[in-house]
Amino acid sequence: MSATDTPARAKRAAGSTATTPAGRMTALARAEMILLGRNKGTVFAALFIPFVMPFSVRAGAQEMDLDKAGLTIGTLVLPAAIGFSLLFAVYSALVGVFVVRREELVLKRLRTGELRDVEILAGSALPAVLSGLVQSLLLAVGCVALLDLSAPPAPHLTVLGLLLGLLMCAALAAVTASFTRTGESAQVTPLPFTFVSMFGSGLFIPLDLLPDRLASVCELLPLTPVITLVRGGWTGDLSASDALGALATAVAWTVLAVFAVRRRFRWEPRH
Repeated sequence: MSATDTPARAKRAAGSTATTPAGRMTALARAEMILLGRNKGTVFAALFIPFVMPFSVRAGAQEMDLDKAGLTIGTLVLPAAIGFSLLFAVYSALVGVFVVRREELVLKRLRTGELRDVEILAGSALPAVLSGLVQSLLLAVGCVALLDLSAPPAPHLTVLGLLLGLLMCAALAAVTASFTRTGESAQVTPLPFTFVSMFGSGLFIPLDLLPDRLASVCELLPLTPVITLVRGGWTGDLSASDALGALATAVAWTVLAVFAVRRRFRWEPRH
């Protein structure tokens, strides 16, 4: 009887200790959330700046001819607020996370366990991505309440743009981290993409108010299709061809970023 039971008990014990990808990423994300909460500078930049910047956009909107672009203050500020959340709560925050964990040999140690490479990156990024998602939802609710916005005519475009933006910014953060040497330089290397996106992707100035040639170039920037989809979902005037074009551009940038991460991401400290 005991000889029969022993293999069964061993099998059950082995099954009880088995882990799943979702469980491993959840455990890593929980630990990363604790570490992220201890970094006061990152928390401040990720949570405070996206809530303040929309006020600057609203102040600047007073000087613009928004009627020419077919926009209102609400349809200018709301996508900009979501864009700021993607840039600061997700992209900039994750660059620092990836670099610091790499330099502290955390990523190298994680690779010696059960976690696969994609699980390590996804689990490390999950707290920032969820923070960006919750923050974007809160900003949307606040803009609707304070700027007298109605319900979006095409909410699927807004949701699609937000989800693509979260994924793209996480992937681009890993790309930026791959050539960032130290935790201190991680405060600087995200700035070029951040500034280019802020002024070229329609966060401060709608592309319709830019010269045609400059607008055509700005349409190809990574964050531009995200803002286009979010704003188009709220205005309802984005044509099917324009929506597909924005979607294709966003997907292309995301795929390119993922490919770059697979080829260039560094798991050990740079010397």
